[in-house]
Amino acid sequence: MGMIRQLTDRLPHPERRTVERWAWASVVANTVIILTGGLVRLTGSGLGCPTWPRCTDSSFVPHRELGLHGAIEFGNRMLTYVLIAVVVGMLTAVWRWAGTSREQRRLALLITLGVPFQGVIGGISVLTNLNPWVVSLHLLLSTLLVAASVLLVVRVRGDHGSSVPPTHARLVVFTYAVMWVVVYIGTVVTGGGPHSGDNGAHRNGLDPHVMSHVHAASVYLLVGLTVACCVVLRRTAAGRFAVVLLVVELAQGTIGFVQYFTDLPVALVAAHLVGAAVLVAAATRLLVDVVATTPTTENVAESRPPQSSRSR
Repeated sequence: MGMIRQLTDRLPHPERRTVERWAWASVVANTVIILTGGLVRLTGSGLGCPTWPRCTDSSFVPHRELGLHGAIEFGNRMLTYVLIAVVVGMLTAVWRWAGTSREQRRLALLITLGVPFQGVIGGISVLTNLNPWVVSLHLLLSTLLVAASVLLVVRVRGDHGSSVPPTHARLVVFTYAVMWVVVYIGTVVTGGGPHSGDNGAHRNGLDPHVMSHVHAASVYLLVGLTVACCVVLRRTAAGRFAVVLLVVELAQGTIGFVQYFTDLPVALVAAHLVGAAVLVAAATRLLVDVVATTPTTENVAESRPPQSSRSR
């Protein structure tokens, strides 16, 4: 961290609004890379560049013989550098901001380091012939970066969140955990489906129809839990975030059902991928709003006025 500070000491101090914009840029950029990575798979271009970190054994750029697939895969690799530029700008803004905190600096650094690590996972997926489990990890890491970026936005904004009873907070935490289960099962369904990224890529061997029903069951559970969150939080500021999450889930579920019954058209699958990122962002916003300010038993006890000797 000392090295980063030395590199940024000569840069101007940004305002809070500027830092917030950089944090939002990280959210958007990490979502866009999910979309473009999905388009690589959906167009069968996953092995358009058959090796990594080079595109071919002899070149970093695709040859004409690789055709459109090579151009699509190489273009997605180049977008990773755009994402790196965005998160480096975000890290610099957070580091130079006069109102920053140690938590914010560490979070920004974690996001920045996560992007090249994500690129390495993408390279491993190519070297393993698009192993579906590695591809699944690739997507999950991107959604984690979206979640971390949303958390950074909230921290930079300085939102205080909603004070709710611990039982309500635990419901939100459980809902958040189920949301991640839903996202993971969705990647497993994809790993057994037709959009492998390349005709020669292996599938995970699981029945995609059975796993689709398992995925749907987890979605039903998530929606039910979110409805419960809307009910218990309806009189708090967090209630609006619960409603937003429910709307996102219903929209995402609708896209999922339509794509299942229409044989997975590319446009709907791409929309479903973006929807997954939006789902993670909405759920993270609700979690942060509730958990950050949940009163503990000790805090409640300390806030009580002392009893007078007469009441004793």
